[in-house]
Amino acid sequence: MYDHRKIGRELGLFDSDPLIGAGLPCWLPAGAAIRRALESYIAEVERRAGYQQVYSPVLAKRELYEISGHWAKYHEDMYPPMDMGGEQLVLRPSICPHHALMYRSRSHSYRELPLRISELGGQYRAELSGAIGGLSRVRAMQLNDAHIFCRLDQVAEEAGNALALINQAYSDMEISPSRYVLALPAEDADFDSPAGKYVGDAASWAEAARLLREVLDNAGVDYEDSPGDAAFYGPKIDIQMEDSAGREFSLSTVQIDFHQPERFGLEYVGADGNKHRPVMVHRAIVGSIERAVAQLIEVHGGAFPAWLAPVQLVVLPISDDEEKVAAEVARRASDRGLRVEIAHADEGSLGARIRENRLAPYQAVIGAREAAAGLIAVRRRDGQQLDPADIGKVLDDLRDDCQPAALRSDSVRAGAGSRSRPVPR
Repeated sequence: MYDHRKIGRELGLFDSDPLIGAGLPCWLPAGAAIRRALESYIAEVERRAGYQQVYSPVLAKRELYEISGHWAKYHEDMYPPMDMGGEQLVLRPSICPHHALMYRSRSHSYRELPLRISELGGQYRAELSGAIGGLSRVRAMQLNDAHIFCRLDQVAEEAGNALALINQAYSDMEISPSRYVLALPAEDADFDSPAGKYVGDAASWAEAARLLREVLDNAGVDYEDSPGDAAFYGPKIDIQMEDSAGREFSLSTVQIDFHQPERFGLEYVGADGNKHRPVMVHRAIVGSIERAVAQLIEVHGGAFPAWLAPVQLVVLPISDDEEKVAAEVARRASDRGLRVEIAHADEGSLGARIRENRLAPYQAVIGAREAAAGLIAVRRRDGQQLDPADIGKVLDDLRDDCQPAALRSDSVRAGAGSRSRPVPR
């Protein structure tokens, strides 16, 4: 594996500056292109799966986190409150309380459930200086977060569908987890004790764990129990990755939460006309964008899947005589949504320019014969040389090739079954 901190800086993907602060990386143009591609992918996959995308502020009153339980159980990882006009505001460590309030803002019928709310939003963790590094552990992150409000009888299917989305994303990103973990409370857990680590009651925790086991069993993946690693409000599926140093970290999660619906008084009107309590399913397809990109760098170096590559097509005119045609090809490629650059003839020999741009998925060589005939010859990153073909046809094919598999079909749907696909090993 590659060290993303080294490769990321060499490729100009991200950087940091002491005047900004440790754990607060800046995205440079090439890295920003990867990030935008990943964010667009997530947004479209979620849209097809029936999620409603929202935005919420990164600040909230301390009282919000007192209600959710974060302040009592998680405050050591939160930034201190800011006194503003007699109120205390806190940078959020988690998005879920905001979404609970959004749900609570109006009444709901059982017919609306499951209600899937997603957000790509900022959250902040007071990480110690010795713990942060590169993109994998930061103090400010963009989290691909979502919360599904559903009836109890819908929980297993919704959690299973969430795991299927995660598996599809890993397949499209061409990464594989090191293992699946069922994070459970400690064996001697003291529930709902002010001094304890967890909130809620033993019965709801047992039910949540049972449902997550059902999801993992249906997915057909091997997993390990991990007592003591549950969130303070419920058990979770953690999907573990490994970095270049052999260290494990969680990238994606699926969690079942009976606690916050209770604390925030969330309700829906059932078919019987009475009020009932929904269950929250928390899920993150790729976790934080920072950590996902760190893993992409460590797995692929700079040779990213075509849909994620900062530059998808490099146009190489053989001589100055083909520069005008190269500019036109680049314009037409850009109009099709491709990320394209020109490696100009005065930048070196054709061979040197091909080597310099070897990480791009596609290179288009234009010589005098191709320019006169309105053709381009495409060279793939693996060295495969395709025959010269019509410019428009080639660019249309490249546009299609630069789409992730999940977005080439209508396979990602809200009700696309409860069974998840294992990630290819």
